[in-house]
Amino acid sequence: MKRYEALAADIEESIRAGVLRPGDRLPSVRHTCASRKLSASTVFQAFYLLEARGLIRARERSGYYVCAVVGQAPPEPDHVSAPQDASVALDVSELVFGVLESSMSREVVPFGSAFPAPNLFPLQRLGRSLATAARMLQPRDTVDDLTQGHAALRRQIALRYLADGINVQADDVVITNGALEALNLCLAVATRPGDTVLIESPTFYAALQALERLGLHAVEVPTHPRDGMDLAALEHAIQRHQPRACWLMPNFQNPLGSLMPLEKKQALVALLAQHQIPLIEDDVYAQLYFGKSRPLPAKAYDTEGLVMHCCSFSKSLAPGYRIGWAVPGRYTREVARLKLSTTLSTPTPTQLALVDYLEHGGFDKHLRQLRQALATRLSQFTQAVARYFPEGTRATRPSGGYFLWVELPAGCDALALHRQALAQGISLAPGPIFSASRAFTHCIRLNYGHDWNERTEAALARLGALAAAQLGPRAEPYQP
Repeated sequence: MKRYEALAADIEESIRAGVLRPGDRLPSVRHTCASRKLSASTVFQAFYLLEARGLIRARERSGYYVCAVVGQAPPEPDHVSAPQDASVALDVSELVFGVLESSMSREVVPFGSAFPAPNLFPLQRLGRSLATAARMLQPRDTVDDLTQGHAALRRQIALRYLADGINVQADDVVITNGALEALNLCLAVATRPGDTVLIESPTFYAALQALERLGLHAVEVPTHPRDGMDLAALEHAIQRHQPRACWLMPNFQNPLGSLMPLEKKQALVALLAQHQIPLIEDDVYAQLYFGKSRPLPAKAYDTEGLVMHCCSFSKSLAPGYRIGWAVPGRYTREVARLKLSTTLSTPTPTQLALVDYLEHGGFDKHLRQLRQALATRLSQFTQAVARYFPEGTRATRPSGGYFLWVELPAGCDALALHRQALAQGISLAPGPIFSASRAFTHCIRLNYGHDWNERTEAALARLGALAAAQLGPRAEPYQP
């Protein structure tokens, strides 16, 4: 446990024990630094983590205070996953499609959705940017830089890397139709049919589908719900299976919400570079952090061009615009050529709309508001899970993104729960769709990025009751 996590845990224990009561002011940062012999940055990290959990709130020029209403949270899962140490041929697409297609209706409570509530995005402001882009569109804009993407947008993206201290030039960026195209292009240029790819356990279901489509084999590597892939297990998998690529999400992983610490990212990049294995880095949630600053990607430590960084505006700004990008390092030319031979280009008007918005629309202000909304909803969801789900339920405590991984008691069947919930107008993402071997049969992923209201709370209560019913008549809601 990191020092800031230990400090946050101590303060949280004091709040839940009633030593610190609702409305109480926390000791100042200066006092905490002196009494605990910690740096100011460590104390701030702890306070940001507690704020994300809905336990404290900052008051301008006054300090941090315990929230007026502090609910309980279920315990965290605290064990590394244990997948089989085997190279597996994929056969998951039908299961994934069946789950996703059945939960697309607007009438369904969207806990299984892949996006947060659309009202969290500045759609009207984006519409004005799109109208401006259409009026100002020059004839040459429709044919210039077709494959790699419009130069102005690539420049805006490169500037955001620069702000994080990462040396990326506009020519290093390939604009794609969402991050999913970027990820698929990078995977395709790094592998050939029959190759083995290392993935997390659990992992993003679209990664499994991409591997299946390209005729690749997967090796699932043990992964911790708090800090990501186990690097010792990764090294063992490299030595045994001789993979051609590694696909993972170091920042706010889907579905776990885990965040790999910076030193672990450095070690990850060094290990893969030692074996000359490209890393396909899915970083679509990195802007949705609840702490002081955006966590750096693994790309920040790449000195050999082996990290293929993929990102998107879909999760943070404009879901329907389908604008993503890749910074593929030494594979940039191959990725651009493959895009040329597949989708050719990304629509120019939407690219130019995002250029206008990034230059004039207040993207960083929007991100601050979005992060605050998501942090608040995380607190509401975790407290509801504690109230309504059966004894023995565990849930992650992500510090970013909008997914909550819930580990139900042994005896629960996530796929059966999915079917039962859907019959009552509630969607969820069952654990087996995140596994090459259809593991995690008693786990579910919940999207907490949607509006918190009576309907949402009632749906969580019903979901908890359905889970408890699977355990028999004696099962009780979780009581911390």
